[in-house]
Amino acid sequence: MNIAMVDLHGQYERIREEINHAIQEVLDSAAFINGPQVKQFEQHLAEYNQVEHAITCANGTDALQIALMTLGLQPGDEVIVPVHTYVATAEVIALLHLVPVFADCVADRFTIDVTRIEEKITPRTKAIVPVHLYGQCADMEPLMEIAKRHNLFVVEDAAQSIGAEYTFSDGQKLKSGCIGDIGTTSFFPSKNLGCYGDGGALFIRDARLAERARMIANHGQKIKYHHDIVGCNSRLDTLQAAILDVKLRYLREYTAARNRVADKYDEGLASVKGILLPARAANSTHAFHQYTIRVADKRRDELKTFLQSQGIPSMIYYPVPLHLQQAYLREGQGKGSYPVSEQLSEEVLSLPIHTEMKPEVQEYIIQQIHAFFNQ
Repeated sequence: MNIAMVDLHGQYERIREEINHAIQEVLDSAAFINGPQVKQFEQHLAEYNQVEHAITCANGTDALQIALMTLGLQPGDEVIVPVHTYVATAEVIALLHLVPVFADCVADRFTIDVTRIEEKITPRTKAIVPVHLYGQCADMEPLMEIAKRHNLFVVEDAAQSIGAEYTFSDGQKLKSGCIGDIGTTSFFPSKNLGCYGDGGALFIRDARLAERARMIANHGQKIKYHHDIVGCNSRLDTLQAAILDVKLRYLREYTAARNRVADKYDEGLASVKGILLPARAANSTHAFHQYTIRVADKRRDELKTFLQSQGIPSMIYYPVPLHLQQAYLREGQGKGSYPVSEQLSEEVLSLPIHTEMKPEVQEYIIQQIHAFFNQ
């Protein structure tokens, strides 16, 4: 049985004709950079997210960097980030000579522990970067209240959560990445909305910030050869925009398919003693970029090896929390500093989940997990 973590080829086969047509249109026009498909995709992406401005760029890491540059942060300013996340979240902060300040995460939601944010705030704190890890929103309502109380910017890292929606206590619903001052996402091929190369985007409501972000992504210019601010060169090429515009039409369908897979895992694994299923927050829908379980009693690596022997791939996101990475070691922040995230790094295991998952394949995965714990 050929089992993949993500079946990109199967997904392509279902929309092959539309994708090939979109690519051919770009090839025929030869407008490979800043072709009309880029603006068209940005418009459709903004409409999907119900946000005023969607600005595309070269990748998700660039999106985070452009967001922080847009806010005008200065070297030495502090930015609070969760310690259980991909390195890019902290990497761009350090690259801009800002200071990443780590916060622990909640064990069930995998996202930043909002109750631990205020203790991290100092006079140098300027922003918070919540990460909507694995496809579910961080607890944004109390986080936004903290940011407002302390006059802090909020930059959402929504690289894994496009399609998710957060509900506030007053009933207001906002898309992931469209709650804070700026939201960012990635179009890496394996993402829920992925292109056939690399790409990213920013979501912004404020027109002034949007104009500045667009300038920064384009060498700091609004008019060609007139560079008003220091920028960078970060753009989504026309081929990728054309592909993404086709796939965006299917994003709701893709999200529903991932949720069906997650539902089947929940049902099939609920009785397994030794694992904890991913929690579903009442105030956030889940895009299920990953279906991540926790394996108790230090048996995670053993389970992973067993699954591999049965032809089942799995992934550990992320085995080393940021504060223990060589690049981010700091005095007084060694092992034991962030106990929840350290425990997660030893327990999390992501199972195959994608839009093309066949029921018999998933049933086999579930059966093998049962077999491991029953042996």
